[in-house]
Amino acid sequence: MQFMGYRREDGRVGVRNYVLILPGCACASETCRLVASEVRGTKNVIMNVGCSDVQANTDMNLRVLTGFALNPNVFGVIVIGLGCETVGHRELAAKIRAETSKPVVSFGIQEIGGTVATTAAAVKAAREMVAQASEQQREPCDASDLFVAIECGGSDATSGIASNPAVGNMSDRIVDLGGTTMMSETIEFVGAEHILAKRGATPEIHDQIIRICEDYEKHLAGVGQDCRTGQPTTGNKAGGLSTIEEKSLGCIHKGGTRPVVEVLQEAARPTKKGALIMDTPGYDISSVTSMVAGGATVVVFTTGRGTPTGHALAPVIKVTGNRETAKRMADNMDIDASGILEGDLTIADAGKGILDEVIRVASGKVTKAEAFGFSDIAVDHICRFI
Repeated sequence: MQFMGYRREDGRVGVRNYVLILPGCACASETCRLVASEVRGTKNVIMNVGCSDVQANTDMNLRVLTGFALNPNVFGVIVIGLGCETVGHRELAAKIRAETSKPVVSFGIQEIGGTVATTAAAVKAAREMVAQASEQQREPCDASDLFVAIECGGSDATSGIASNPAVGNMSDRIVDLGGTTMMSETIEFVGAEHILAKRGATPEIHDQIIRICEDYEKHLAGVGQDCRTGQPTTGNKAGGLSTIEEKSLGCIHKGGTRPVVEVLQEAARPTKKGALIMDTPGYDISSVTSMVAGGATVVVFTTGRGTPTGHALAPVIKVTGNRETAKRMADNMDIDASGILEGDLTIADAGKGILDEVIRVASGKVTKAEAFGFSDIAVDHICRFI
């Protein structure tokens, strides 16, 4: 099985070919937005961090920013900083250059002399970079080059018995083809972690899966909080989910059944192909942010109640197992898997259909979130203050 992608010099394959306008801090985000609005073929992200932070959070910010730049869907990068942020634009650009051969340039708003001058300089650079990017054409790539992030949000009772098992079937198919899938949201393993851990390819990975769940609960307990006060969410409860264990049993289905070969920190880049887990919070936007920073090029997102969220750099495919949601939120849903519940679609057939859609999207088909230009970013902070 093949798709039409963009092969990068490091051998990885992108499904989009963007020039990224990357802010080094929150104060540069709006200037980046102005630049991206002037040049077709660019994408910007909005960051709300980058200054006045502790070291652990600064490290997380850098991992996410660098990860976005290194994502195979990005051809080149224009970094814009303010000038007094924790990590300056030159330092961030140098960090990116040290890890890639992609073109990278940077600008500082304070040193250039304000938004107008910075925007003019960055627009000029962006136009030149987009012209370079346009010379690279899609080429046939093997399905083993796919890297699909798997997410759920706005879950209801249909998620765990329809859309999540169907996506799990898709995940198994991709892994069997030599590709990579990644599941996250550690807090949504709690109560079912012993089942998920059985998929660990080694005893060490089994223990890692148990440990990340224990560590997350201990972290919250250390600041006087209990994960069960926020899980299931209000929307989950309205959708029929009653306990965190019930939610977790449904959640883990979307990762399939193949052995888990690696457990990663947030926004870390994998060293192996196959079924992966990333240790992230249960907030879907920050989980997607971290997985795209880790290199995922396509996101498959299950939702029972419905959600419009998308990402600037990776197409997000929405899958629902709820017929009413598919009708009510047709503007946002890409795939209706409710036939599973109605008895006219098997999980295996639904999984194959989702994989076929992944291939089409990887080859250039625009998802509904992309058509709207949705771009949701949330950087999780390691040090969370209550």
